[in-house]
Amino acid sequence: MRRLIILCCLACSFSTLAAADKPNILFLFTDDQAYDTLGVYGNPDVKTPRIDSLGERGVVFDRHYNTTAICMASRANVMLGMYEYRTGCNFDHGPTGATQWATSYPRLLKAAGYRVGFGGKFGFAVEGIPGQSAKASKVEGEAVKDEFDFWVGGPGQTNYETKKNPALARYADEYPHSTRAYGAATIDFMRESVKAGKPFCMSVFFKAPHRPVQPDPMFDDVYADTVFRKLPNYGRQAGEHFSEHHKFGRQYPRFVEWGYSEPDTYQAALRKYNQLIKGVDASVGMMLDEIDKLGIDKNTVIIFSSDNGYFNGSHGLGSKVLPYEEGARVPLIIYDPRHPQSGKLRRSAALTGNVDIAATIVALAGLDVPDTYDGRSLLPLLDNPNAAVRDTLPIVQVWGPEPTRCLTVLDGRYKYIYWYYTDAKLGLAPTEELYDLHNDPFEMHNVVKDPKQANALDKMRQLYDTQVQHWRDKTVPDHGYPQYGTLFDRHIDWDKKAATLK
Repeated sequence: MRRLIILCCLACSFSTLAAADKPNILFLFTDDQAYDTLGVYGNPDVKTPRIDSLGERGVVFDRHYNTTAICMASRANVMLGMYEYRTGCNFDHGPTGATQWATSYPRLLKAAGYRVGFGGKFGFAVEGIPGQSAKASKVEGEAVKDEFDFWVGGPGQTNYETKKNPALARYADEYPHSTRAYGAATIDFMRESVKAGKPFCMSVFFKAPHRPVQPDPMFDDVYADTVFRKLPNYGRQAGEHFSEHHKFGRQYPRFVEWGYSEPDTYQAALRKYNQLIKGVDASVGMMLDEIDKLGIDKNTVIIFSSDNGYFNGSHGLGSKVLPYEEGARVPLIIYDPRHPQSGKLRRSAALTGNVDIAATIVALAGLDVPDTYDGRSLLPLLDNPNAAVRDTLPIVQVWGPEPTRCLTVLDGRYKYIYWYYTDAKLGLAPTEELYDLHNDPFEMHNVVKDPKQANALDKMRQLYDTQVQHWRDKTVPDHGYPQYGTLFDRHIDWDKKAATLK
């Protein structure tokens, strides 16, 4: 009997030690944040000291892309670690499935003993969860919210007024703007987790800086007199070399509709947009201060990123979706205080994607990355920022008007875009674009016809063809994705492709 008691005590001790060894994970995720909107990314006009402090102590990733640059698909990519044609999820295609959700990082971490929490705009629905109604399977987050230990999430776009988000409304009196309310809610979750003696993983999916333009009035004075710089690729002339296909989506008219085309309205738009991000910075500061107060600052890993980029007038465009840098590239910062090199800013030019976030979170928890993931753990890049975890990455665009749908492939240097849609009346024909991002980071020169780039073009075409084959082999069998294995094939005639669209 005495031996049994000793063995039980030892088992309990080992369990406690294992739990103590697991890091807390705080994943902060904004909505529509361009890659150049943080001080740590070189913007001299913005004031983002708390987010910057994460980069100044961790790793800043300079080539991080969303493999689909629109919120629903991107959020599914992030939580499930898979490309869009494997999650089966986007606005035009429908919810993801229970099979994909089974290996999501929240599900895996909860099974491993973590307390898991979620706040903000969940962004996608999950169908086929046992015991859930057909209605729940169509509402973003509804079918899986009970799997979280803490929930202040919401369906749809959510609302900047805290009181209009039912799960968050209890914070409305003190924090009427939802951006800081999510910070307050996260503080409560962290306190509960520390009291329970369990490691936690909290995902905070901010609404900001997504439209409507309703920044927290607390920060009205921050950018009142700021004159924001323009990137070198600002304006319509900087998009004249693009394929005609890019003009058929909402991104093209929004350059004018959202005020980017005129100097005064451009500055007004940038002030409000960056004021929304300033609110996120303040919310992040609330969380960081509480982490220090709770004494968990040495064991809490923080990841910061965004669901897609934002053009802000670059190439004469507004919004996101298209695979150009400002639409698809976003910030990514990882701060792991346990790492021996933490405490100083390190930069990585390695190619990384939003599908890598789930793999990284799972690896941080000490779990094996599922074979179903397309994502790769980025932990090796914390050891060596000059290393690489992948040679290539796709950017998928199968949402919105058919002419704007395209498939893009990146490697360590080049970006190759293939537009398949053909319509002589609209002046559209199959089109290739190739950009040397090392020498042309603002994509001002399509070098697809440059004879000096012939070898690069051949290589990128081969990578592209391999990606199309992966699509054919791995796509979900429904939700309209299999047809793109044909549509994106460079070697198939348009007549055959057109038949798949009827």
